[in-house]
Amino acid sequence: MTVVLAIGTRKGLWLARSEDRVTWQVDGPHHAMQEVYAVAFDTRGPVRLLAGVSSPHFGPGVSISDDLGATWEESEAPPISFPVDASLERVWQLQPAPASQPGVVYAGTEPSALFKSTDGGRSFELVEGLWNHPHRPEWGAGFGGQAVHTIVPDPVDPDRVLVAMSTGGVYRTADGGKSWEARNKGIKAYFLPDPWPEFGQCVHKVAQHPSSPSRFYAQNHHGVYRSDDGGDTWQSIAEGLPTDFGFAMVVHPHDPDTIFTFPIEADGRRFPPEGKCRVHRSRDAGSSWEALDSGLPDAFWTAVMRDAMCTDTADVPGVYFGSRSGEVYASPDEGETWHQVAAHLPDVMSVRAAVIPS
Repeated sequence: MTVVLAIGTRKGLWLARSEDRVTWQVDGPHHAMQEVYAVAFDTRGPVRLLAGVSSPHFGPGVSISDDLGATWEESEAPPISFPVDASLERVWQLQPAPASQPGVVYAGTEPSALFKSTDGGRSFELVEGLWNHPHRPEWGAGFGGQAVHTIVPDPVDPDRVLVAMSTGGVYRTADGGKSWEARNKGIKAYFLPDPWPEFGQCVHKVAQHPSSPSRFYAQNHHGVYRSDDGGDTWQSIAEGLPTDFGFAMVVHPHDPDTIFTFPIEADGRRFPPEGKCRVHRSRDAGSSWEALDSGLPDAFWTAVMRDAMCTDTADVPGVYFGSRSGEVYASPDEGETWHQVAAHLPDVMSVRAAVIPS
């Protein structure tokens, strides 16, 4: 078994390979000096690597590699573009659909919009139902911009997709994108005049396990939540964490009750509490939490962003994260122990892992 780690940064993409998930060979940069906010492995067939790449000269686009980064395919025309009076700022998310929908890949963008590809990511069409939503003029911009950064296709029903954005909140479609409903009941937006609004919440990440499609987990701007009814209502699961602020939220690939997050202080201090680098894990769907620290440093005055944490799908899954100070860590044993993959990289924005059979 080989695990390949794709590490997207503000100045290019690095790839790391390992047979044991302890020692790593790192190569790069690919797409040097270009922002890579989104990376995705499409493992529904021969493994495809997709990267949301923003060139300061040519603008944003999507690059494809079918040989794990040895060569890259770039479209002659922009694969993602607005057919209306808007311009693409950045691709924040690339998400292949479940195996039952071969060829379907979703992209979340800034400004907040959802695009759908049916040819594996070579070309995309705007999902106009979300773009034309009457709430859109009131969606705000978070500190990082106004973007759809989370896309969760339903593992069974191709018509159901959930998206999240900062700051707009969670929206869900049940008719293939024709119509969308805000799904934020129970999520607090302390920064708004009405702290319990229909929409406007600043959600940072939403995660779902395919064997439990009615359950979602969310890390918000001050708030950690779980929904057990498909996003209709949410309840806080922040008790036991050192802070309710953070960006990452990841589900164990084989256990829908196990989740990982990386708490940081806010709003004026975006560091882990006391500068201690700690991944927090819950084995009971957020009822209790434990700090994982074996192999992780103190004096870690940096943050882990919303797409800079992931797992692989090995029988004993690995867990991975990258920091804004360019350090990347891997755990081969569900977070029990950690090893450094790389240091001194540029600001890490996205990390994704794939298991490549030998």
